[in-house]
Amino acid sequence: MAKHKKHTNLERRNNDNFAPNEIAILGTNCGVVSDLVHKVSEKLSNYKLAYFDASHAKDVQENKLSEYTFHHEGNLQITTSGNVNKFEQRLQFAQYDYVFINGNHYQGAKQILILDEAKEASVFKRLEQLDNIQFIVKLKKETEFFDFLVKKFPNIKNKLCYTIDEVDKIAYHINNLIQEKIAPIKGLVLVGGKSTRMGKDKSELNYFGKPQKEHAKELLENNNFETYYSVQNESSVSSSAVEKSQFTNEISDVFLNLGPFGGICSAFQKDPNSAWLVLATDVPFVNDEVIRQLLKHRNPSKVATAIKGKNKEFVEPLITIYEPKAYSILLQYLAQGYSCPRKMLINSDVEIVEIEDSFIRNVNTPEEFEDVKREING
Repeated sequence: MAKHKKHTNLERRNNDNFAPNEIAILGTNCGVVSDLVHKVSEKLSNYKLAYFDASHAKDVQENKLSEYTFHHEGNLQITTSGNVNKFEQRLQFAQYDYVFINGNHYQGAKQILILDEAKEASVFKRLEQLDNIQFIVKLKKETEFFDFLVKKFPNIKNKLCYTIDEVDKIAYHINNLIQEKIAPIKGLVLVGGKSTRMGKDKSELNYFGKPQKEHAKELLENNNFETYYSVQNESSVSSSAVEKSQFTNEISDVFLNLGPFGGICSAFQKDPNSAWLVLATDVPFVNDEVIRQLLKHRNPSKVATAIKGKNKEFVEPLITIYEPKAYSILLQYLAQGYSCPRKMLINSDVEIVEIEDSFIRNVNTPEEFEDVKREING
């Protein structure tokens, strides 16, 4: 008899202790840690960064006040006296490329150890927190490794070591750590949508000697993407159909009756650690050149990278690379009663790639289909 499972075994986004990608800095006083984070962050301004620290105030207010301070340039500083909860922090930090942690207060999944002779006792006290040291920073070049560190980590002297003033080198090292975690891309071709104006499934239309869904899939696969069909069939209601789709090139909707929005969310539920290049089947002029432009300008620090026609007002949500950080935002919009991916994109931090309008012409009626087919074949 199969063992009863109380909860569905969902795929989870890869997280460290508090964020998808984090590093704790410890070994010296909090002011030095904060100053180093500030200087390194200036060198990495193309990323979305956060600093997780504890309040150093002696008296913490009893009421759980959360303070949101908006700068006139649009920046936001958040101060809260709520309790630390790893699930809450993961939601707050889901949109960040990298989170620096004051390791004097919280343990990070990765660490930068600062060697400060005046804080030897503090490092000894936190020795168990040092389980994944990335590199060493010395306050003074002549500072020696503490004996207990060498005993605990016999190879610690072989780790890369910088002095505190080598900010460029430290920032470059951290940049590499960020790059290592950039998500791979998978392809998602949206098929099976109901088209009242066309009177048939637009993904089955033949422009290039085969159903358009096959042409779109080959277009993505030719760019080396593992590609899936997003299907909205009624059988996706049954768990057996969902389980079956895990072993095929289809992803059945588990967010039902939400159209493309549900297809995108279903893809993220299958794999929340990949970015998804979503492509509709009613834009037959999208070709390899368009896909290459999208990839060339991909910005993983944004929520998404989207195509927009030069004379169009809004981006095309179904010719878009959605980054893993988009998943939680899509679910937040769904919780507010919105199931329009374009609404999410135009209200989020998105990289926009402008191309000629002719590449993204939609085909919606039988007459348009015949005209476009003649144009393509002509």
